[in-house]
This record gives sequence, C-alpha cells and structure tokens, in this order.
Amino acid sequence: MTPTRCAVIGVGYLGKFHAQKYAAFSHADLVAVADTDAEAVARVAADCGCRGVTDYRELLGEVDAVSIAVPTTLHYQVARDFLERGTHVLVEKPITSTVEEAAELNRIAREHDAILQVGHLERFNAALLDLADQRCPPLFIESHRLAPFKPRATDVNVVLDLMIHDIDIILDMVRSPVKSVAASGAKVLSEALDIANARIEFENGCVANVTSSRVSLKSERKMRIFQKNAYVSVDFQNRGLSIHRLGEREMFPGIPEVTTETSIFEEGDALKTEIAAFLEAVRNGGPVIVSGEDGQRALETAIRITEQVRHGAHVLGEDC
Repeated sequence: MTPTRCAVIGVGYLGKFHAQKYAAFSHADLVAVADTDAEAVARVAADCGCRGVTDYRELLGEVDAVSIAVPTTLHYQVARDFLERGTHVLVEKPITSTVEEAAELNRIAREHDAILQVGHLERFNAALLDLADQRCPPLFIESHRLAPFKPRATDVNVVLDLMIHDIDIILDMVRSPVKSVAASGAKVLSEALDIANARIEFENGCVANVTSSRVSLKSERKMRIFQKNAYVSVDFQNRGLSIHRLGEREMFPGIPEVTTETSIFEEGDALKTEIAAFLEAVRNGGPVIVSGEDGQRALETAIRITEQVRHGAHVLGEDC
C-alpha cells in the first residue's frame, strides 16, 4: 500500500510530537504541518522534512488523515473542514468545546465515512492496555490525577484538562448511563477551576470518586478499581498494575487468602501507539480505540461536572 498522506494542524507543545511520530512511520507520508505561528511551523517543518503552511485550509483535499492539536475552541472548525472533505481526523482531547459541536462532528464523520478519533492518550498506557483483557464490571472506582501548575494548560479548566482522562477511562469501564453527579472545586492560580472532585453514580450501581488537581506539588496518576472478589490498582505514571483477588484457599479458618499479581511495564510511547492505531484504522479498517462518540460522552460528563460545580455554588475561594 502507498503511504497515507498526513498533516498536523497546530505545532505547539503537543502538535510537534505528533509531527515527529508521523515523520518516523514508513507507512505515513507527512505532507505538511500548519500553524499560524510562522516561526514554529518553519521550525517543525524543517525538523520533520515536510512543507509548512500558516493556513491549514491550503491542505484541504491534499491529505488523507490529519492530527489536530490547535486550542480547544478551534477543534470544531478545523475538524469540520477536514471531515467534510472525507479526511480522517485524530483530534486532541477534549473533542470540542460543546456537546453540540461534538455531536455535529460525529454526524459529519458518519455522513462522509471518515474516521474520527479523539486523543485520550491514557487509553494507550501499557498498564491499562494489559488490564483491558482481564477486567470485570467495577463496583466502585477511585481516581487521583494530580499535577504541578503549568500556565500553558489554562485555556480550559482542570475538569477538561486533566479529569477528562479519567472520565473517559471510567465510562469505558463501567459502560452504563450516568445517573447523577455531585461535584465541588476551587480556583487557585487561574481564572478557571484548578482543583475538582466529582462523585459519579451510574445506573448499574457503580460509583466513581474522581479527583483532579493542577496545583499540586507532586505528580500522581492513579486509579483504584473495586470489583467482586478483586481490587485493582493502576499507576499510570509509573506504568504499574496490581491485582488483588480472593484465592481458593484459606489463610486462617474462615478467612480466605488474598493473592496478588504485580506488573511493571517498560516505558513505552503512548503517543506513537495512539497514532499507529489511528493509521491502522485509516489504512485497514481496524477498530477506532477512542471514537468520536467516546469523546462526546466524556465531554458531556465533564461539562456536567463543571456545571454542577458552577451552579451548585461549590466553587471555593470565589470571594477571596
């Protein structure tokens, strides 16, 4: 098969890495990168050996697939323009700014038989991929995603910036409609929420307690999953997976043994794996690991949490 003609729209912090991955794949032809920052686009184009343009519209109809890593407010416009040409799209998370925009992108993708994948990168973490083959329905989930403050990420609140990773994973695990949401949060170093906690109850009875912060002194990305007769701990940051199960024997009379399996996975390249999966779906019709519909569901829940914080007057520090 001839290489897939690709382009990257937006070559800031994330986009430049997308470009490097495409340039390294033998079955992809990185035709161009686009960004309104002429210096950045020239630098990345030179590094990746491709064309650089400052107006992405020059590439409409010229490529088979694109990665979109522009600010969230521009996701809908840019993705729409390519999808309407039948171009396959991998768009960074969150899929769009509004659920209505996400629904429209999914409609356009279906109408034009184009793949729409959303960049929820944590789905390609080695520890989570290993768990996917052996998990059973969860009863309770607890997650903590903590990070130091980074000014570049403040165009969206912490729910859309960090928590949405865990929301996407939890929705994929539970696979039941959300019944109710209770949430609170605080503005600390930016004008948007910087720390938030949400309790999500599902129709099937599962409950998830989700905490995210971008104003912490340490980084932590952990999820604990409680299932019937099992407890699973996933350390996304260190690629660790621990599974504790009730055994068949007894430790003491009437007290069942608990067996433990612990795995530490080698450091991988989640972005490379994500783009490889996208190209596989484009070239061979493989499954879309994180579909546009997945991205829409995650966004809908994230916005519901944000609105619960705002309208419930649970934003701490508002009068400080």
